[in-house]
Amino acid sequence: MGLDIILSKIKEYNTIIIHGHIRPDGDCYGAQFGLKDIIKTSFPNKKVYVVGETSEYVSFVGTPDVISDDLYNGALAIVVDTATKERISDKRYTLAKEVIKIDHHIPIDQYGDIIWVDTNFPSCAQMIAYFYNKYQGELKLTKKGAVAMYTGIVTDTGRFRYRGVNELTHQLAGMLITLGAEPDEIDFELSKETLQGAKLKGHVLSNFEMSNNGFIYFKMTRDIIDEYQISDEDAAAMVNMLGGIENHPVWALIIEYPGEIRIRLRSNGPVISDIANEFQGGGHAKAAGGKLQNWDELSRLIKLVDARIIEWRKTK
Repeated sequence: MGLDIILSKIKEYNTIIIHGHIRPDGDCYGAQFGLKDIIKTSFPNKKVYVVGETSEYVSFVGTPDVISDDLYNGALAIVVDTATKERISDKRYTLAKEVIKIDHHIPIDQYGDIIWVDTNFPSCAQMIAYFYNKYQGELKLTKKGAVAMYTGIVTDTGRFRYRGVNELTHQLAGMLITLGAEPDEIDFELSKETLQGAKLKGHVLSNFEMSNNGFIYFKMTRDIIDEYQISDEDAAAMVNMLGGIENHPVWALIIEYPGEIRIRLRSNGPVISDIANEFQGGGHAKAAGGKLQNWDELSRLIKLVDARIIEWRKTK
């Protein structure tokens, strides 16, 4: 996809509405609010909105706008960090005149009139930073936008630890620091946790389950979430607690939302994205998600992951 086309579309439309995915994370917010800042700062007369759900975890980055349906008339919708139509937060994007998709996940559902998908980027916020950097002569950015994109990059790369981080990642992060993002302040915001959240961490580490072949998982039921009185967002973040345990290359948090059981699947060894596809999901090669129709389906997930780990170990 030629980025010139995306820039020309941004210039063409007077109203631009930026969507993300349901249950937004730091990268989703970073891409949404970073792009909003770029467009609004570069073209002050344009009306630019971020819509979707609120994320308390990264609320310091920005707050979504509440807008009426009529604003979509003749507008451009840009959907970031969202692989499939099913995951788009606020389905009104279909009311826009044109839709642009910007994403870094393995493509499954190629919605949109204009598509920029590149799985080489470890975060969508880095894609937005790259876009800004490419057109610095025409585009402007404030500290607020730099903070948003830096936050997105930091959260989706696990503070620059995950596969996919490269020289360009650090170059663009450095550019954002130069433009006002302060790593210590952002890290402080991201590191905050409640006492109840700390207690839940202890519960997760004391009660996770293991398969016979190195798959670690934890069932985050509604009863547990209610008992510890934490948000669904904080509960979902507990997936990071299970990684890095020796001889256990794949881990998952199975979290029960109202009316839905979501799988958050991670690996530091075998590719697991295709397993997520088996459960109506997808994502990255080693960080993906899906959903169970019911808790009985968990046994099938365990079998598939165990088989994958056995195959992977044969290649070692």
